[in-house]
Amino acid sequence: MTREAGRRGGLDGQALLLAAGLADLAVSTVGSALGTVRGLLRRSDAEELAAEAEHELVARGRLVLDRYAGVPPAHLEILARRALTRKAAGGV
Repeated sequence: MTREAGRRGGLDGQALLLAAGLADLAVSTVGSALGTVRGLLRRSDAEELAAEAEHELVARGRLVLDRYAGVPPAHLEILARRALTRKAAGGV
C-alpha cells in the first residue's frame, strides 16, 4: 500500500493498519516468549531458576507496595527509633 493510498483510506484505514501492526507485534512477542519458556523448561536447574524468579517477584511486589501503599515514616522518627534501640542494647 502506498502512502497516497493510505492517506485516501482516512482514519478508518489508518486505525486498521495500526491494529494490524499491533496484532503482528503481539503475535511475534508471544511467539518469542514461548520459545524462551520452552528453553527454560529444558534446563536442568529449572527448579532453582523458578525459586529465584519467585523471590525476585516477591521483592518487586514488596517494593511496589511500599512505594504506593502508604506514607513512609518520617526520617527523624526512624533515626530516633534506631537511637532508642542502640540505647536499650547498651550502645552509645
